[in-house]
Amino acid sequence: MNVKVSLTLNAKKYDIDVEEDFAHFLTSHMKHDFQIEGNNDLRALLQAYVRSNFALYTQEKEITALIEKIQTV
Repeated sequence: MNVKVSLTLNAKKYDIDVEEDFAHFLTSHMKHDFQIEGNNDLRALLQAYVRSNFALYTQEKEITALIEKIQTV
């Protein structure tokens, strides 16, 4: 089942349809990065984007290190 998640950027409200289980995850992370009930500027969006990509970068490095460790065993 799809759920709508909303965010206001530069005084324009955006609604995104996502799966219900992902909506809970997304909403909890968005509360950390944005003002859910208020307006957000593009700087907040860019900062959230960079933080998210850094987390992915870190996870990828950790996964690669684990794969290399497993292959040497």
